[in-house]
Amino acid sequence: MSGPRAAGKWSRKEILGHLIDSAANNHQRFVRAQMVDVFEWPGYEQNEWVRAHGYRDQTWTELLGLWLALNSLVGRVIERVPDSKANTRCIIGGGDAVTLEWLMQDYVSHLRHHLSQILEPT
Repeated sequence: MSGPRAAGKWSRKEILGHLIDSAANNHQRFVRAQMVDVFEWPGYEQNEWVRAHGYRDQTWTELLGLWLALNSLVGRVIERVPDSKANTRCIIGGGDAVTLEWLMQDYVSHLRHHLSQILEPT
């Protein structure tokens, strides 16, 4: 259960770790985008982040606790975004501009996608 799902793929723990990294990065984005008219922020090298954290070697208890805490925080931030900031233009990693609302919805879709990978039978 701690090995990769296939050659060149992340293990289930690494997928959860990636979701931890995503929560950490998006937390910053969602908070900071509320403070400006146009938000520009770098992307992140997801494979390098997963490697740097060594998620495969951490316990499920550690990973789940951190993931739950971060997503609880991100969820509170999302709930508190004022309607007036939902259309804030966001440019991540030099990509096309999207709204803060789109970015938050994409975060939830991304989260669901990876959770289904973790929970799918082997």
